[in-house]
Amino acid sequence: QVQLVESGGGLVQAGGSLRLSCAASGSIFSINAMGWYRQAPGKQRELVAAFTSGGTTNYADSVKGRFTLSRDNAKNTVYLQMNSLKSEDTDVYYCYAEGATMTFQSFGSWGQGTQVTVSS
Repeated sequence: QVQLVESGGGLVQAGGSLRLSCAASGSIFSINAMGWYRQAPGKQRELVAAFTSGGTTNYADSVKGRFTLSRDNAKNTVYLQMNSLKSEDTDVYYCYAEGATMTFQSFGSWGQGTQVTVSS
């Protein structure tokens, strides 16, 4: 019912920047929370940055001061600006959104993932 399409991943040198985008589409009435997680092989998926249902923006300690989450509510899209990238930022990044559909059912959806590789 709700699809998330991610873009913007790729290969970048350490110290460089990338911007990830995630657009939600489908039968959306409201989005209560939306953001980005990342996962390395064999590890748990972890929060990178997200707008919460409480109205706050949460960042992982490891990205504070380097990554900035923004959104365009009219387009149901969030952006993750990643600056000063480090090799340890290399991961698959997943977009997540939760909210309510037009039939007032709750949804929680994940994107397909986009690879970010930072070369040292």
